[in-house]
Amino acid sequence: MNSIKKYVAEFFGTLVLVVFGCGTAMLVGCDSKDGCGYLLTALAFGLVIVAMAYSVGNVSGCHINPAVSLGVLLSGGMSVVDFIGYIISQCLGAFAGAGVLAWIFAAGGVKDKTGGFGSNGIDGVGGNAWAGVLVEVVLTCVFVFAILGVTSKKAGHGSFGGLVIGLTLTLIHIFGIGLTGTSVNPARSFGPALVAAFNGNMTPISNLWIFFVGPLAGAVIAALLYKFIDSAKEK
Repeated sequence: MNSIKKYVAEFFGTLVLVVFGCGTAMLVGCDSKDGCGYLLTALAFGLVIVAMAYSVGNVSGCHINPAVSLGVLLSGGMSVVDFIGYIISQCLGAFAGAGVLAWIFAAGGVKDKTGGFGSNGIDGVGGNAWAGVLVEVVLTCVFVFAILGVTSKKAGHGSFGGLVIGLTLTLIHIFGIGLTGTSVNPARSFGPALVAAFNGNMTPISNLWIFFVGPLAGAVIAALLYKFIDSAKEK
């Protein structure tokens, strides 16, 4: 029963992340020439993490991101069974969140300024897929590294952990939006890309592999690096 509660928490948290993060991007746009849209989208993603960290964090840890779950798994913080359950829940939550956005925007006749339900892309790196992978590796590595450090029992950040993680995600978005739209989260990329495909836009789904490979590779690097540094600190 506890595992089911964790999976429901991850489903709901990821749904909220997509609705408010991607939804804000759809409303305000993320053109690099429009700094306001940039900052609003970055803040939306960061603030969702803060809100969810203090609401579902005590249930599931508030990963709401397969890359974060992978980092936690490699650090010994969860079982393989729970890892699989988290991934499935997160992807389903992201898809449901994108579906909610599709319904809201269609019912209200609201224009989607991203053209793809807030999905990620590589126009900012000149369409170079491997440049996109590199950007996502770097962004995710920093994000997951920060999470592992903040949530470590040795860190002693206590109730401020969620705030630090949310601000870190905001920082990551401020830098990365103009490059790849900032995924650092395969589920967050999966949901909007799939719904965009259902609505006739196949570009996001064709680039989806980039936003799985990059974030997951970044999470592996972060976990290994943090484990190395943490073990050296004990000597």
